[in-house]
Amino acid sequence: MRSVEEQQARVAAAAVAPRPVRVAIAESQGLMCAEEVVTERPMPGFDQAAIDGYAVRSVDVVGVGSDSEDGGEISLPVMGVIEAGARTPSRLQPRQAARVQTGAPMPTLADAVLPLRWTDGGENRVRVLRGVRSGAYVRRTGDDVQPGDVAVRAGTIIGPAQVGLLAAVGRDKVLVHPRPRLSVMCVGGELVDVSRTPGTGQVYDVNSYALAAAGRDAGAEVNRVGIISTDPRELRETVEGQVNRNEIVVIAGAVGGAAAESVRTVLSELGDMEVARIAMHPGSVQGFGQLGRDRVPVFLLPANPVSALVVFEIMVRPLIRLSLGKRQPMRRIVQARTLSPITSMPGRKGYLRGQLMRDQDTGEYLVQALGGAPGASTHLLATLAEANCLVIVPADVEEVRTGETVDVAFLAQRG
Repeated sequence: MRSVEEQQARVAAAAVAPRPVRVAIAESQGLMCAEEVVTERPMPGFDQAAIDGYAVRSVDVVGVGSDSEDGGEISLPVMGVIEAGARTPSRLQPRQAARVQTGAPMPTLADAVLPLRWTDGGENRVRVLRGVRSGAYVRRTGDDVQPGDVAVRAGTIIGPAQVGLLAAVGRDKVLVHPRPRLSVMCVGGELVDVSRTPGTGQVYDVNSYALAAAGRDAGAEVNRVGIISTDPRELRETVEGQVNRNEIVVIAGAVGGAAAESVRTVLSELGDMEVARIAMHPGSVQGFGQLGRDRVPVFLLPANPVSALVVFEIMVRPLIRLSLGKRQPMRRIVQARTLSPITSMPGRKGYLRGQLMRDQDTGEYLVQALGGAPGASTHLLATLAEANCLVIVPADVEEVRTGETVDVAFLAQRG
């Protein structure tokens, strides 16, 4: 039986980022930048007022409002109003002021902006209550970025700040590593789509919907194929087509039973595929291989929806995150104190459903097991929907008593 860590290493070795593509900056958020974005012009491109106020020469208001004998108030004539976006150049004469809006270009000779609160707000003449130093409340040309500066570096995950900076330097498109394309399909003669009414012996196809949602949550571009035929010829055509147009393929229901054996026989014609028993629960029996000319990672998951989702979380999700260029592909792990006993299968690493909470007084993490209490089933989808974490129980631990500390993977929801 192979350890979880050994299987994760095999999967991680197959991670390949898709070829970079150029996208609009509005579509780049969350993706990894694939180029060094070098600025061609300064930002800001001109001296501009940083606040609403009056553009002045600092030498004309020096000492105003100070404790010295000549530090009284003065008044200056206002030459006009300069609005943000003004394109006509203006020039300030000695001992003059100009009313300016935030972002307005500074008039020639002005080297500071008087905040409105330091004046009487006059329109024709302004009474100055306090002086300013040279450069005060002015954004100088190139203060943020100079020509030749790198605005966004290759390998950076583009967030709101990077999108704003790309826009600020005049870039409408950027080269990125795109979201890996994930195809999700299911096999099983008992399955019917949710749009139909199941007959005797039939059940709804849960996996293709749940796993597609898990793929989108991880950051993949998902194609939900749904239920596919197990006829060898049709199966091969379907899988081969999906392998040729996706970076990752997931097939649920393809481990265990005679039908799964026929599926694996067909897949072996397309490349290397191995079904192994991994020392974890639920979902110990799972398959992984690389198929097609590009050796695309293909996962075979259990038919049970809870087991399939857990295997996806532990094996498939990290591969998606690595393909996105994430430095930390695994979920955040915290330590929590148990509020109820947990039993686990000996010799297998347990990933059991739980609700993570935090003590408001102490800040300590607490976890309530949902699927690992004595006698509880590990295959209830309803409890997985209630869970916000997976309690990780080491392979050599069979029981965790109330009050003991365990590792917990926080299943953070994407907002």
